[in-house]
Amino acid sequence: MPIEILMPALSPTMTEGNLAKWLKKEGDVVKAGQVIAEIETDKATMEVEAVDEGVIGKILIAEGSQGVAVNSVIALLLADGEDKKAIEAYKPKVVEVKKEAAAEAPASAKGPGEGTSNQPKALSAAPVFVLPPSVSKSPAPVHQVQSGGHFKASPLAKRIAKDEGVDLSNVQGTGPHGRIVRADVELAKKSGGTSGRVARNPNEITAVPNNNMRKVIAKRLLESKQYVPHFYLTIDCNIDKLLDVRQDLNDTAPVHDGKPAYKLSVNDMIIKAVAKALKKVPNANASWTDEAIMLYNNVDVSIAVAIDGGLITPIVRNADQKTLPAISSEMKDLAVRAKQGKLAPEEFQGGGFSISNLGMFGIKNFSAIINPPQSCILAVGAGELRPVVIDGKVVVANMVTFTLSCDHRVVDGAVGAQFLGSFKEYIERPVTMLI
Repeated sequence: MPIEILMPALSPTMTEGNLAKWLKKEGDVVKAGQVIAEIETDKATMEVEAVDEGVIGKILIAEGSQGVAVNSVIALLLADGEDKKAIEAYKPKVVEVKKEAAAEAPASAKGPGEGTSNQPKALSAAPVFVLPPSVSKSPAPVHQVQSGGHFKASPLAKRIAKDEGVDLSNVQGTGPHGRIVRADVELAKKSGGTSGRVARNPNEITAVPNNNMRKVIAKRLLESKQYVPHFYLTIDCNIDKLLDVRQDLNDTAPVHDGKPAYKLSVNDMIIKAVAKALKKVPNANASWTDEAIMLYNNVDVSIAVAIDGGLITPIVRNADQKTLPAISSEMKDLAVRAKQGKLAPEEFQGGGFSISNLGMFGIKNFSAIINPPQSCILAVGAGELRPVVIDGKVVVANMVTFTLSCDHRVVDGAVGAQFLGSFKEYIERPVTMLI
């Protein structure tokens, strides 16, 4: 009896994945622990190790296959002494994601208070999207010149072009399907025989298929806005002192091999300030369940990182206990490996609080969507010079707007305000982070 090699669940929320690459071929001998394939999950590309020893008898799922359901048989392994005759009579089971999704639909449709928890299952089977006929296929490009040298133009446009001596071959039509209309000819006459208009692409829409990550992000954020009662608190912080302390720390960094040992960013200091504030206001470091509010005993901060095709939130664990250089080094490593798709599941799953920073894109302020099961996410805007009143005088200072999104079931207004007050203290008196 051949041994089944199954599509593994590489994370608790994974229901399907893409079989990116086979590292072994039929007839190869494998040992337990050897890497045999690479699987693309919704967040990263992971290596799959063999559990048993034997010979690859048959590969059932070709590399490059997408949407392979978890626990589907992807290959058969022949044990010692078995031959290929054992494979001929074998009928592998097939796991269909769509059926699983349909079975889970009634459960996910329950409202608050129904079932054991009103928090929906995170990442149940990915929904199936059907593109409308208008975008499922790109229409063939439309050319103005037809057979016989004739142009697609309205009769009126043709008559005006003939009367005014305008060559239609130099006119770009702006009517339906590139048709030349009267306005095109009149504009061409004014501009010396050419339309001078921006050409309209006849392919009105380009359909970009959603990858697994984008589907999962869409599902999670929809569930968050449907089931999590968001409310928002905003505060402005003066970062003049923070910028000075950052500069001093970077200027005094030890040098190794001609390079400074670290280069702190404002984001590194925000992570530290968040961690210290969570330690001071632990009720903001929590999650909701129907039975109890779960208070996290460790301060693990998730940071949103944009990658190709989506978003991922690597975690700086025990950030309250780490030095700024340690946070900076770890964050740089996590961000690089996130963009390469090389994070391990434990490096982006979990966390008790999230930070989303769009300041580098010039965004002044925004409200982020909570990442369940967390209860808070801090949106960071861009630093900018603003007039502020200090000691009764109007001065110019570097200011940043921070917006805290809270799950009102866990973090009410008072707790959210306490957290932001503590956070503001660390940001505006950054030396307190170093104690």
